[in-house]
Amino acid sequence: MVRTDRLIENRPATLRWLACVALVLALGPARADTPVRDGSHDFDFEIGNWKTHIRRLQHPLTGSTTWVDYDGTSTVRKIWGGKANLVELDVDGPAGHIQGLSLRLYNPQSHQWSLNYANSAAGAFGVPTVGEFRNGRGEFFDQEQINGRMILVRNVWSDITPTSCRFEQAFSDDGGKTWEVNWIATDTRVKT
Repeated sequence: MVRTDRLIENRPATLRWLACVALVLALGPARADTPVRDGSHDFDFEIGNWKTHIRRLQHPLTGSTTWVDYDGTSTVRKIWGGKANLVELDVDGPAGHIQGLSLRLYNPQSHQWSLNYANSAAGAFGVPTVGEFRNGRGEFFDQEQINGRMILVRNVWSDITPTSCRFEQAFSDDGGKTWEVNWIATDTRVKT
């Protein structure tokens, strides 16, 4: 039973709440009339060979400001006729050698990509980040455990041109209110 004395007592809040409900009902289900964009070619820009420069925050979410630089190559190949692609990363820096592998899979039902990353040191895929491109920018998210605590992870693709692109990874330990960038890759296409 609804207590009308509370509704009358708090009339401005009640009216705002009713207006929001009416708006949601008037708009109907999300994406009902909006055609869904086919994003299956969003990563086509990256197919090929790249020179990559990586800056990695040495100790994320600790207050550290020490960055380590790496240089090397990245090779991206289409698989499954373009419905997926495979990235091989090979870089060196003062902190050592990194060999990484990313398997990116396109889901035609959700129109989103899952980015699955593994490195040779761990030998297993981690939690995939999932997302899509909008207006030339790709954003992908997941939730992972770091140092015994659940955090949010965000990957962003931006500054995409035919000869270069930028990738950033950031962590948030406050539910997405603030983000700490911990991995920046700047790629330049290798001319063949």
